[in-house]
Amino acid sequence: MGARSTGGHPNITKADGHLLEYFRQNFGAGGGAKPPVPISGMTATGGIIGDYTSGSAVYRAHIFTSSGTFDVSALGSGTPTASAVEYLVVAGGGGGSGASGNDIGGAGGGAGGLRTSASGHPLAGSAFPVSISPGAYTVTVGAGGNGSVYNPASRGASSGSSGSNSVFGSVTSHGGGGGGGKAVAGVDGGSGGGAGSYGANPTAGGSGNTPPSSPSQGNDGGTSTGNRGGGGGGGAGATGSPAPSGGEPVTAGGAGGIGTSLTIRAGISTFYAGGGGGGGRNASIAVGGNGGGGDGSITTDGLAGDGVVSTGGGGGGAGNSFPGTGTGDGHIGGNGGSGIVVVRYQIAELTADAKATGGAISFYNNKTIHTFTNTGTFTAPGTFSETINYVVIGGGGGGGHHPQYGGGGGGAGAVKIGSISVSGPFASTMTIGAGGAGLVANATSNGGVDSVLNYPGTPIAAAGGGGGGGTSPVAGSNGGSGGGSSGTGNEAGGTGSGEDFPGSSPFTSPSNGWGNDGGQATPGPGSASGGGGATGVGGNSPAPVGGTGGGGMRLPPDYHNPKSTVGTPGPGGAYYVAGGGGGGARSGTPSSGGSGSTGGGTGGGTTGAPGVGTNAVQSTGSGGGGNGPSDVSPRVSGSGGSGLILISYPS
Repeated sequence: MGARSTGGHPNITKADGHLLEYFRQNFGAGGGAKPPVPISGMTATGGIIGDYTSGSAVYRAHIFTSSGTFDVSALGSGTPTASAVEYLVVAGGGGGSGASGNDIGGAGGGAGGLRTSASGHPLAGSAFPVSISPGAYTVTVGAGGNGSVYNPASRGASSGSSGSNSVFGSVTSHGGGGGGGKAVAGVDGGSGGGAGSYGANPTAGGSGNTPPSSPSQGNDGGTSTGNRGGGGGGGAGATGSPAPSGGEPVTAGGAGGIGTSLTIRAGISTFYAGGGGGGGRNASIAVGGNGGGGDGSITTDGLAGDGVVSTGGGGGGAGNSFPGTGTGDGHIGGNGGSGIVVVRYQIAELTADAKATGGAISFYNNKTIHTFTNTGTFTAPGTFSETINYVVIGGGGGGGHHPQYGGGGGGAGAVKIGSISVSGPFASTMTIGAGGAGLVANATSNGGVDSVLNYPGTPIAAAGGGGGGGTSPVAGSNGGSGGGSSGTGNEAGGTGSGEDFPGSSPFTSPSNGWGNDGGQATPGPGSASGGGGATGVGGNSPAPVGGTGGGGMRLPPDYHNPKSTVGTPGPGGAYYVAGGGGGGARSGTPSSGGSGSTGGGTGGGTTGAPGVGTNAVQSTGSGGGGNGPSDVSPRVSGSGGSGLILISYPS
């Protein structure tokens, strides 16, 4: 059943959003449902809020896919979690390693550490007590680690980067370990990275549950066995598989360790923290562990799979680089998936059916709102007949990478807004497009992925944003909004397929959605331009400073539920989406993304720091920041934010 949130529902009269009056009026005597027990949940804000039933219990979940604050203003009564909450804290997954020479595949990244207190789960620790003093609990959502890249000069690859920690109050889950490089053991972490390989020299996987916690937050990475395939990354539920024995010309990587399933988020069993699969050559692909682990690659298969966002999955290992020259796609390890934090508590006791299910459901301003931040199913019974309003946003493009001039900012995903009359029964998939990967080399395939509202017979697709320009080519890529360019001439930004949002209502979009072109590079010493956004083109690069990202847009008023945090801060509230990423700066301060009003990534600068572009905020469709041309490693561009689908109809 989909998550349901009741903040602002017209039948709720309690200031803290309790369900009691609503349940009495809608599911009381004579309605076939048992009456509610006189209990109440705490009053709190933060994250994307959804309520759902599990058996006879009604839970409220606060879902954090980006960092924020869980703020308690009043405690509940009569429930097991009246003064305590259950939590899920998953760190970012480790990046897989790139392939190396001599037919050696890369290793899978370890899953982010997973800690939970969900009742009945085998890994559950004790519930987390909360109070109204201080009341505010910091939530940090860890980013996934970057995959490493094959280096033709050394015919090797370094280990993948470890994921970042996720934190809820005093509970910390540690980032997954990166996959080991050539003849290097997997990196230790929440779950350990798989072992790198070299010839007939077996190597150990990284240690999981590092530093230790009880219950364990993860498992070890798989070993390499001398067959030149990389070991699989460890997962929350199992150790990564070793690379199977065998020899050339067919070598295989080890599968990623499986994650573990929880129903804490929406009452639906969902897997988290799967390890990345190891890379091989001319063999079957080593799959990532269930729970967001990226698949390993083989020689002919291209890029290794990235870990899935908001799962903590490890990145896959790259397919081996035979004949060991060049920098083709198959030599790049997959990036780890970002983590997630979920906090839940019981708010009522009843049995009731939802009008429709799917996503996180909230009630606001006489509307029912379904929020999809991950691919899911919108299910309606035969009694459902509504005119729904929708917002569909494609994944943002990743920032470009250029070692001398800086990479162009990623373009935002297109934004489509409109309405359609629908009738049940149906079960339609809502596909959320991933953001384009940030780059650590000269690859260019970093555009965002389309998001699709798949109502039967009427699919509504919003194009992903264009990737920022790198070294080959330097021009930005086309997309919903175009990516910014990089270079020393008049290199053009990518073309946006959408129209320029006028800045006020009506919000209904043209058939091609809202989006703009990327900025143009400026002649001279060289610097990179910004990616396009929903309300403006990307800024041209005023060399040597990078161009700003094109501005994003505020969501329609139906979706401004003050109890939920969708989008990023901006004038009048935290509901802005689809900002362009800033271009990398050759010198000076980093350029901003999205004119300061959205989650566009910031371009990397070169003043005394690595030229690292920042990632865009997840679930905004914003573009990632381009890298700065620093001489200090790493020079990494930012990843685009994943897309978003919102559906609303009268309550």
